[in-house]
Amino acid sequence: MWTVPKPKYRRGSCDEGEIAVNIGGVRVELFGDVLNRYPESRLAVLLNCSTQDHEVISSLCDDFDPGRKEFYFDRDPDAFKCIIDVYYFDEIHIKPGICPICFIKEMEFWKIDQCVLDECCKSYLSEKEEELTEIANKVKVILEDLEVDRFITRTQRCRRFLWRLMEKPGSSLPARVIAIISFLSVLVSALVMCIGTIPELQVKNADDKLVEHPTLEGIDTACMLWFTAEYLLRLASSPNKLHFTLSFMNAIDFLAIMPFYVVLTLTSLGTASMMELANVQQAVQALRIMRIARIFKLARHSSGLQTLTYALKSSLKELGLLLMYMGVGIFVFSALAYTMEQSHPETLFSSIPQSFWWAIITMTTVGYGDIYPKTTLGRCNAAVSFLCGVIAIALPIHPIINNFVVVYNKQRVLETAAKHEVELMELKNGRGVRRKCSN
Repeated sequence: MWTVPKPKYRRGSCDEGEIAVNIGGVRVELFGDVLNRYPESRLAVLLNCSTQDHEVISSLCDDFDPGRKEFYFDRDPDAFKCIIDVYYFDEIHIKPGICPICFIKEMEFWKIDQCVLDECCKSYLSEKEEELTEIANKVKVILEDLEVDRFITRTQRCRRFLWRLMEKPGSSLPARVIAIISFLSVLVSALVMCIGTIPELQVKNADDKLVEHPTLEGIDTACMLWFTAEYLLRLASSPNKLHFTLSFMNAIDFLAIMPFYVVLTLTSLGTASMMELANVQQAVQALRIMRIARIFKLARHSSGLQTLTYALKSSLKELGLLLMYMGVGIFVFSALAYTMEQSHPETLFSSIPQSFWWAIITMTTVGYGDIYPKTTLGRCNAAVSFLCGVIAIALPIHPIINNFVVVYNKQRVLETAAKHEVELMELKNGRGVRRKCSN
């Protein structure tokens, strides 16, 4: 069995058919037949070129010692130890502690294709590239906020100021005040919607029906006018109207506003006979219920809720497994409960679909007590379903919590990295020096 000779880390002159390279002070002797396995790599080209051709050698390495036949490279020796693995094992694994983006630049320098990377390193590299893309996007947004273009028109300048005022709470004190007012308006609107359903606080209309109190209705109308003005101002100042309209959070804002005006139109323009129709009344009631969409506006002003949304999105697989486990358990235990309870004359399990409700509240440890087994076998089945439900719910909780922690830490790191990148760009442009001098 043929074994590949290992590289030599030693001092002295190299033997015939070998090449000596010095990577950041670390001398390595490599065998020529091994390097020729990748003839297009930098080391293979350096091995096969003539030592008298100084121009070619100078373009391939930083320095050359003809007496010792040693080539010098001002590169990272730790990264090079990973690079030379491709000549011996036909694959490269990025060791811990090495920046994957910098390592890719090392591979490009040594003219090694990225296809030789191990699969785990490829996935790790793709994650880092996505993080860099997100950092670049955040830096772009920050620079756009800091940018002052002298050649834009007054209308464009006003639009940009309005956009920062309504969309960027951290850009100025007035923008922060507007964000706080929007946040409080959402809370007040949700509170009014809940309080308005209390019978003691309702009043009777001309038809002797309980309706919302006029004071609460006035507060709700004021909140809706604020939401409408906020949405229209953000839409008018948006740089990309189509992207703004199709955005998920903006769609929620529209759904929170739309029912108010539809109900107002039906009640104001509709005739009395039209409003008496059952279908119209049901439509108005459904639109009033849609007011609960306002509570989702809190996600716009809360980074924690946004992080939770991202964490749940990244945990769709675990949530799917949870639903699958619960679905299988509900079907099995409800069928068993129906079968076992048929021998009892006063059974509460009239059918398997009706038993689904019992299985759901049992496996989720709710237990309303409206339906319960009365036989011994049925109670044993209930105990087993309870234990299985606890286990099924507990299994995916840990991965979901880990995803939340990972997403939360990632968002903080990306924000910090973006701010540091902006500071470095300011220092390179000399802005930081001018600020110090002015102070």
